[in-house]
Amino acid sequence: MAESDKVFSGSIPKFYDTLMVPLIFEAYASDMAELAAASSPGSVLETAAGSGVVTRALAPKLGANARYVVTDLNQPMIDYAASRQGPDSRIEWRQADALQLPFEDASFDVVCCQFGAMFFPDRVAGYTEARRVLRPGGRFVFNVWDRIEDNAFADDVTNAVAAVFPHDPPRFLARTPHGYHDVARIREELSRAGFADIQIETREKTSRAPSARDVATAYCQGTPLRNEIEARDASLLQLATDRAAEAIASRHGKEGPVTGKIQAHVIVAAG
Repeated sequence: MAESDKVFSGSIPKFYDTLMVPLIFEAYASDMAELAAASSPGSVLETAAGSGVVTRALAPKLGANARYVVTDLNQPMIDYAASRQGPDSRIEWRQADALQLPFEDASFDVVCCQFGAMFFPDRVAGYTEARRVLRPGGRFVFNVWDRIEDNAFADDVTNAVAAVFPHDPPRFLARTPHGYHDVARIREELSRAGFADIQIETREKTSRAPSARDVATAYCQGTPLRNEIEARDASLLQLATDRAAEAIASRHGKEGPVTGKIQAHVIVAAG
């Protein structure tokens, strides 16, 4: 994973939350909130919280006396997520690295992480940390995207942007968000981290957007793909977005709303 894959700063958090979240994250956030709240946990840690879509879905499902610690590696994302959440004395916002959690052993009943494990430079270390801070009987709930070919819009955008930079195509989406989809590998790495009870379910959903242009803007300007495009030639960001919009329109509808398949693996692991 390139270092730029982890950079969510500048205008990215706002584009990410206003465009990417409703496009692909909200439906899975509802699933995550249901799974995390199912055991009526007294304490929850969320890692890689991003712009707070899971936080907004999960907080209403937790008890009045629950402790909910929300973390992300990127301070701009934490700041943005906190700004979107109403006052809630149960929630503590902290910048934290999921591979080096600043919490005592056995501190939480549930650790949850939506689409963050793909960004861990050492996933076994990240999983080991999640297990360390879980109490006996606690659960680690997380999800990862399936391969890019099973996620229509991401695949379309990647191919369209590659045509703009044929000699050095930006591969962020294929490399990182959709680069960790091997279920056998996920099981093996969780086992190495000490988890014994591992349940994995592949869930297909439908991604919807008001227009092809919204989809293209979301991916090209609301994710670190923007960093890759601008590193090659910042003046071509709009052209890359235009080409992505044209590709999506040609495949999913030239006018009005567009829909496309999205697919992810949902994992619940216990020690």
